[in-house]
Amino acid sequence: MKILLVEDDLPLGQSLRRVLADEGHAVVWLRLAVEAQHHLRAGVFDAVLLDIMLPDGSGLDLLASIRSRGDTVLVMMLTARDAVSDRVAGLDGGADDYLPKPFAMEELLSRIRVLQRRGRGQLSASWRVGDLSIDTSRRRVMMGDAEVALSAREYDILVTLAADPGKVMTRRQIERSLMLSEGSDSNALDVHIYNLRKKLGAACIVTVRGVGYALETM
Repeated sequence: MKILLVEDDLPLGQSLRRVLADEGHAVVWLRLAVEAQHHLRAGVFDAVLLDIMLPDGSGLDLLASIRSRGDTVLVMMLTARDAVSDRVAGLDGGADDYLPKPFAMEELLSRIRVLQRRGRGQLSASWRVGDLSIDTSRRRVMMGDAEVALSAREYDILVTLAADPGKVMTRRQIERSLMLSEGSDSNALDVHIYNLRKKLGAACIVTVRGVGYALETM
């Protein structure tokens, strides 16, 4: 995704830009509302991470401007203001999500994946990739007409890959999104991928040597 990050806090902005880039997103980081306005009018973004309290204005005013011109870009508000009235103002103003500070990076990444699915129209709990069907509400996986029994970890890895079929995800991206405790130096991820291939078919998950894995879309 191409993400516009509007956050004036230097340490937080630097951390967010690094984490999002590691996840494969293209990030433009700005600290002022006026700069964000210019970039939003000049370019196309898939999502905006928007702080409410900016040095030169309110993120809510920027959000109102975005929506007033019919821009449907996905917007997540990031703010230390966690009063119910603030959340209501953000959501009623057209925000797609609202994440109060401080927050865990894992939660932010999870919410971005939800927005990503929403942007692709994956609002349903039922996902379909070729012959593979995933019911996220019941954590149920079908290959054709046959149900496939997966372990909790295998299911989580499959859903992570299915969130963006065909996209190659690095080991680090998968491990970070799932908070794998085994660490990147172990072969735990390889074992999970091996088991998934045995259950779903060897061609279901593609290995891109030196890069990572992708869920086949055929």
